[in-house]
Amino acid sequence: MTNPINLNSFRNFLKSETSGGIILIFCVIVSLIIANSPLATGFNGLLDKIIGFKTDNVDLEYSVASWINDGLMAIFFLLVGLEIKRELVEGELSSIKQASLPILAALGGVIIPALIYHSFNIGLETDAGWAIPMATDIAFAVAIITMLGKNVPVSLKIFLAALAIVDDLIAILVIATFYSSSLEYTYLLYAGGFVLLLIIFNRLGVKNLAFYLIPGAFIWYFIHHSGIHATIAGVITAFTLPTTPDAKESPLEKLEHLLINPVNFIIIPIFALANTNITFESGMVEGLFTPLGYGIILGLLIGKPVGIFIASWIAVKLGISKMPDQARWVHVLGVGMIAGIGFTMSIFISLLSFSNSTHLMSEAKFSILIGSLLSAILGSLLLIIVAKKGKKIEETTN
Repeated sequence: MTNPINLNSFRNFLKSETSGGIILIFCVIVSLIIANSPLATGFNGLLDKIIGFKTDNVDLEYSVASWINDGLMAIFFLLVGLEIKRELVEGELSSIKQASLPILAALGGVIIPALIYHSFNIGLETDAGWAIPMATDIAFAVAIITMLGKNVPVSLKIFLAALAIVDDLIAILVIATFYSSSLEYTYLLYAGGFVLLLIIFNRLGVKNLAFYLIPGAFIWYFIHHSGIHATIAGVITAFTLPTTPDAKESPLEKLEHLLINPVNFIIIPIFALANTNITFESGMVEGLFTPLGYGIILGLLIGKPVGIFIASWIAVKLGISKMPDQARWVHVLGVGMIAGIGFTMSIFISLLSFSNSTHLMSEAKFSILIGSLLSAILGSLLLIIVAKKGKKIEETTN
């Protein structure tokens, strides 16, 4: 049984994610309006503006878009890393029995969408985007399922959040492995030295956050210059922070509480504003019916729920896992559909996949929007219908 402290912290997490999800939706709409208005040229000029400084030994001169995608998103990944470690130590991933269902479900929800995308794009230049439909957007997905209120058992909300966290971890590993450029090993060694320093601080029981965040900034810099995508630095730093399974607030939990609102209410909305600015052009709708469009939309809309459902069914039937409380298989299917909301991470991977093609990037973003929107609508409708049928049966029985 999950203890009350974990449930209370989880409810606070849901509350914040819901508000953040609403703001995220608003920013997506604003970004689309700007991109299709006279403001578009000025907005794109702002994103291309170079800021920072550069010397013979230090290079911190990047465009605003790069600072957002490589800098601010590293903080997002820092928060994701903190959430993953906390769940591993004291939450839904802390025991094999607890962790097995969301972990296996997440694996199914990653493999099937990637296979669907690959099957449509095999041999084409767009095959580079095979990881795009793998991702679940935590903010959007948890916001949608929470807005459904009593139509969804609390256990399913916990299941979705844990699944999304595992999903993000897999996406992070995929980005680090498949979407990084040629490696500069000297910078990697420098980064490794600072990681070792953080591990030493952890072992010595150092609890001051400054001793982790300042070296973490250096890790970000060296990884950025090593060829591996810089956002992985956030996760590495997060995993070195000390935490405990008891009720006392640890440095990890303290930082998580400090970051959750800035990430949900500032960083992710800024990312959405900067990266959803799709200019609608003639032929864009037709682009949905290309191998790229089919791969993304069907990967998110069908691949996610099918993968999650099949993996969960096998895990439960083999006795490896148990179903969430008060949940039926149709609930798992509905949650799987909502997990097809792949907005933030999917767009992020599309930026890495098609960095040399503005056309493919825009096509991918539009397909992600459509696939995520359909997943949200159909998943919500299914769960609402199931809840209403359940109430009617209950009333008839009484």
